[in-house]
Amino acid sequence: MGEVNQVAEKILAFLARYPQQLFRARELARRTGFKTSEEYQVFKRAVRQLQETNRIRRAEGARFGHHEVPQTVVGEFHMTRQGFGFVRQVDSTEEVFIPPRCRGMAVHGDRVEVSLFPQSSKQRQQGDKREGEIVRILERARVDVVGTLDRSRHFYVVIPDDRKIARDIYVAKEDLNRAKPGDKVVVQIDSWGVGHLNPEGRIVEVLGRAGEVSAEIQSVVREFRLPREFPPPVMREAERFPDSIPEAEIRGRLDLRNEVCFTIDPEDARDFDDAVSLQELPGGNVLLGVHIADVSFYAREGSALDQEALKRGTSVYFPNMVIPMLPERLSNILCSLRPNEDRLAYSVLMTVSPRGVVKDYDIRESIIRSKRRFSYEEVETILEGGGSGGPQGVENPAVLDMLHRMWKLSTLLMKKRMREGSIDFETSEAKFRFDEEGNPTEIIKKVRLRSHRLVEEFMLLANQTVARHIGLARREGHRKPFLYRIHDAPDPDRSRELSAFVSKFGYKLHTDGGVRSKDLQRLLDQVRGTDVENVINEVALRAMAKAVYSEHNIGHYGLAFDYYAHFTSPIRRYPDLVVHRLLKEYARSSSLQRSQEVANRLPFVARQSSAMERAAMEAERAAVKVMQVEYMKRHLGDEFDAIVSGVVRFGIFVEIVDLLVEGMIHVRDLQDDYYTYDEQKYSLVGRATGRRYRLGDMIRVKVIRVNPEEREIDFAIAEQGQAVGGNRKRRR
Repeated sequence: MGEVNQVAEKILAFLARYPQQLFRARELARRTGFKTSEEYQVFKRAVRQLQETNRIRRAEGARFGHHEVPQTVVGEFHMTRQGFGFVRQVDSTEEVFIPPRCRGMAVHGDRVEVSLFPQSSKQRQQGDKREGEIVRILERARVDVVGTLDRSRHFYVVIPDDRKIARDIYVAKEDLNRAKPGDKVVVQIDSWGVGHLNPEGRIVEVLGRAGEVSAEIQSVVREFRLPREFPPPVMREAERFPDSIPEAEIRGRLDLRNEVCFTIDPEDARDFDDAVSLQELPGGNVLLGVHIADVSFYAREGSALDQEALKRGTSVYFPNMVIPMLPERLSNILCSLRPNEDRLAYSVLMTVSPRGVVKDYDIRESIIRSKRRFSYEEVETILEGGGSGGPQGVENPAVLDMLHRMWKLSTLLMKKRMREGSIDFETSEAKFRFDEEGNPTEIIKKVRLRSHRLVEEFMLLANQTVARHIGLARREGHRKPFLYRIHDAPDPDRSRELSAFVSKFGYKLHTDGGVRSKDLQRLLDQVRGTDVENVINEVALRAMAKAVYSEHNIGHYGLAFDYYAHFTSPIRRYPDLVVHRLLKEYARSSSLQRSQEVANRLPFVARQSSAMERAAMEAERAAVKVMQVEYMKRHLGDEFDAIVSGVVRFGIFVEIVDLLVEGMIHVRDLQDDYYTYDEQKYSLVGRATGRRYRLGDMIRVKVIRVNPEEREIDFAIAEQGQAVGGNRKRRR
């Protein structure tokens, strides 16, 4: 009977993949792999059992199908480069897997209706992800696509930059809009095609020649649908604000203009949204002040400025440009905490004990006057004992002393935070230098300075204090809706995969009962300074859940905070602006009706802010890749030291150590041997030579191909003397 049950489950699983179809017995047996007469007898008994238990249905003509009526769900389609995808349901963490043959004409980002395939008993017991087929497209995510115009013998096509758009787009000659083959263009879709027909559209904008930096950067802007110019009503609203602060507004605020505070920012920064101060108190305590630009005074809820800021969600930082959340008059002038100018602020004044504990705090609307604009490099020089560190001569000794005391306090706070379970990922970033035409001439690895850590610790403490202020009030029975920054614990499956991965390198990560943040940090400490540090940091980071905004607080796993919010960057992040408004409302005892209005609005704000944050991060990565590819175009044939950052069946991912540029060595370019993939040891092994390429290996590589349109860089092992090739072009 056990054999019959196994066959029955196999039949049920097959029919579940085709819930709308009916099969004759012989065809069903063939499709499920039962071909001999003996197998067919078992097959018939299994079919009879499934009929008797009402798990399959028999239709006219002795045809069989799944008994369950297909269920449907609605969600957003997220497509992968491999062709399959997932539908994320609204207000649910569950995803539905969509095989390539079941996506129809849906493209990445579409809102779709999915017919779920029934699950077998085994699939349900194992907790397998649901699968389904897209049966209806409810809303298109986009009406235009960025790509490169190409020409065949009889027609023109636009090859999309986004690989998640699986088909080229036909363009009639009369719809070219003066574009020429090889141009980077924006094509507006008129028809998404039916069946095997390709989409059709017309060109609405020419961005430049494909492969040129300016055109490729503009293509990133269009690809991620980032807003460029501010609408006229927004600009008019920004221009209406006077340069001076109304006297009536000053009277209602805590006046800190005589207190010593200053900003610490990147050397090329133009918007300064946070300043810091420090005072000694009796008993060894200190008063730490974190003063944040009060953007909420200008960007009032419901105004044109507010609606545009919500739409943008965040400022986006490309290597050569910024797409700001707010117009420049606010971000760089009225709200920016420029030195020796009166500015409206929101101040968090925290009494901190010698053990790093916040004993008391005050959160107040204030007016401040920054005494100095420091760069991170200047502060670093001062902390190293090099004096003023700046071009303005000798600093006030009191300011120099304050900076040293700030560093001591930030070190205390960091050690306390790490003891309590915070995770400190060591990630690297690249900075570019450009020529007069905007082409990258140099890539520099950013160094994480002590001055960076100083500011980070103070901002973390202010954010935590603000969130606890509201969160604890909620716990005492006061309904105070709030926008939290939350970070869930890693998915158990991903934790086990990470544990298995690090075990290959001799490290242990216990996953019983879930991975504690302390255990993960212990692992990162163990690998620090080893050949596999970067690789394990990257894999561990990928295993983490994504931090998001939410009206429901679950704490922040990565920081090991019970309460956390974003408060310190309202010039460039919309959630911070919302938090400022809520603090003001609660300080003035808003009505229950108003609290309900806020509670109703926050879920949308959280989703929108999280979505725009993800889009900004992806766009920033794409822009960095554009610059890296452009830089490497000028280094075809050059050799570099690299680390193996990934190994797959079709090749090796490598990263140039000094430039943080990643590319691939394809197996076809490993010409000294035939290489096979050793899945257990994450390596490629030469069949004849036994040569092995493993994660973390240092190798010498040569640049052999660069593809600006695909944003890809190909390398070869330097000693193999691989011939240098040109750019590869993708055709579909």
